[in-house]
Amino acid sequence: MKPSAFKILCASSSSAASKSSSLISTPSTPSPFNHYIPLLHKSSSNKSLTQTKQIHLQMVVANFPYIALGNKLVDSYLKSGAVDSARQLFDEMPHPHIVSWNSMISSYIRHKRNSDAIKLFKKMVPKGISPDEFTFSSIFKAYANLGLVAEARGTHRLLIILGLDAKNAFIGSSLVDMYSKLGRLGDSQKVYDRIDDKDVVCSTALVVGYSQNGMDNEAIAIFGDMVNLGVKANDFTFSSVLISCGNLGELNGGKSIHGFMFKSGLCSRVASQTSLLSMYSKCGLIDDSLKVFEGIDDPNIITWTAMIGCLVFNRREELALTMLRRMIHDSMTPNKFTLSSALRGCSSLALFEQGKLIHGFAVKHGLDRDRFVGAALIDTYGKCGHVSMAKSVFDCFQKFDLVLVNSMIYGYAQNGNAIEAVRLFDQVLSSNLGPNDVTYTSVLSACSNAGLVEEGDRIFSLISKKSNDHYACMVDLLGRAGKLEEAEQLITQTDNPDKVLWRTLLGACKIHGELEMAKKVARRILELDPSDEGTHVLLSNIYASLGQWDEVRLVKCAMKEMRLKKEPAMTWIEVDKKTHTFMAGDDSHPMAPEIFRELERLIEKTKELGYVPDTRFVLQEMGAIEKQRSLFYHSEKLAVAFGVLTSLDKRNNCIMIFKNLRVCGDCHSWIKLVSRVVGKEIIARDAKRFHHFKNGLCSCRDYW
Repeated sequence: MKPSAFKILCASSSSAASKSSSLISTPSTPSPFNHYIPLLHKSSSNKSLTQTKQIHLQMVVANFPYIALGNKLVDSYLKSGAVDSARQLFDEMPHPHIVSWNSMISSYIRHKRNSDAIKLFKKMVPKGISPDEFTFSSIFKAYANLGLVAEARGTHRLLIILGLDAKNAFIGSSLVDMYSKLGRLGDSQKVYDRIDDKDVVCSTALVVGYSQNGMDNEAIAIFGDMVNLGVKANDFTFSSVLISCGNLGELNGGKSIHGFMFKSGLCSRVASQTSLLSMYSKCGLIDDSLKVFEGIDDPNIITWTAMIGCLVFNRREELALTMLRRMIHDSMTPNKFTLSSALRGCSSLALFEQGKLIHGFAVKHGLDRDRFVGAALIDTYGKCGHVSMAKSVFDCFQKFDLVLVNSMIYGYAQNGNAIEAVRLFDQVLSSNLGPNDVTYTSVLSACSNAGLVEEGDRIFSLISKKSNDHYACMVDLLGRAGKLEEAEQLITQTDNPDKVLWRTLLGACKIHGELEMAKKVARRILELDPSDEGTHVLLSNIYASLGQWDEVRLVKCAMKEMRLKKEPAMTWIEVDKKTHTFMAGDDSHPMAPEIFRELERLIEKTKELGYVPDTRFVLQEMGAIEKQRSLFYHSEKLAVAFGVLTSLDKRNNCIMIFKNLRVCGDCHSWIKLVSRVVGKEIIARDAKRFHHFKNGLCSCRDYW
């Protein structure tokens, strides 16, 4: 309706106009009102925009002076979702009631038009309208949503000037919630402390605020105050405080809260149950999480996603993927967060085929263009050794996104594509994104894997605030390149060098056979952590590689006294969706005789191409012939032989194996030659990176 039409209608009823601010509750309603009031009530109840517009039109055609009913008409428009129509009518009214002001402001906020809400709020006082507690309750949400700290404080002062009492639980809760969302937990606590009759709303607002801002001890303390005050917690309270218990690994506290939930009759609520299973998961009790999940009658998408994420977090990736299939079978469609979690499970176990299936599902449901799903896909393909497929996913995103870029750089780093990683990093520098800590760590790792010392130095110099992860990458880069003294000097420059930094240098000492520095570095690590298993193992291996068997025995005796065990080397391969695991000399496989025959054949073929067993990599005291025989039955060789054997009658031109430790140097030389013998690419992922063997060469260029 045009403003001019409204003015004509206003002129026909000056008496109504003069009383418009109070007519909403006028008992002596003129008889024409009796026709429109029930229609407006019905329109509001039905939330029908069409019906509201029809009533509005009837009133205009009838030349009805609807100033008195303007507030009801505004309310009807708002309930129909027509915020702009409501605002147009609101602006035409000479004296809108405070209820209409509040309705307009809260509707703007509900429709995420926070700036419009604040602009309207700022017009109230100049127009002689005093905001009430409902106004402030709404507008505080707008300030919190926009992160406007200064404006929020100013409005808080206005509330005090107008004489409204923040000790009131209703206004106090709004202030607590606002300051919590703004990250001003000190202000939030001060407001909370002044509230006379604390109720579940204000207490929960503070618990949620502390929990969401990483102040988990404080969240648990406020929950304790609630219990002492006799305030009964609700679903939101339990959900938040359980998250804090999980973050702190506070199992006993979590169990106590589980008991409170049971007594409160809220054990069946999905939200609190979801937080409960997450809490048990973070405390390492994944089986308890599963029990909680199975006890939920109708889990929603959030609960399914949380359970899958918990399983991946606890290294139960295969069960997580089983849960994903069960979820789909139960007609629950995964969302982007579900798929991202499931893909993390695929990347962890390098389950290439499973990753492709999830990729197909994402494409079918339009989720493949989500940046988090995209990043997870890039990560999965990268960790499965298929960097070209990772790149094809990356290229599908036109917008330069740091999450995607970091995943791609890391994929390049793991697969030995250092030049591409540095090139992409330089593109980030020239863009308006700017690298973050993850970007720097990934590209430095790429430089380390390829021995790009100059590039590494250049990139390291760009980091303004260096973390221990950045230092570890540079120590690894310098150490692998043989610059051990420079690496040691770099460690001493850090404020608080940890054992990871020193152990990285110790690993470089092993590569270059630097015994004296290795002993010095090992002492440094054992001062920090006398029971560090990795240090004892590395030191033992260094002694063994130099033939100092008395020293090896001393180290092993010390490990035995401290009950430390060396992680056994194992290699696995997936064939026909089944995983086959091998250890050195392993003859437990059902096809062991065939595997050993194939292995002997391959060894003879590779010897014809120049393979000579390198006994330096035998870390046990034995004779020369025994050392050679020991090398022949390393877990990598058994897995490769099985891979060749099972792919003879297939068109598959790629064999992929996985090892939990660093690939043996002798096996590395042998697998290069096997790739020539069989004419297939062999991809090996070890604890550090990928090796792509093809035509007698490796992607690492023998630098790893």
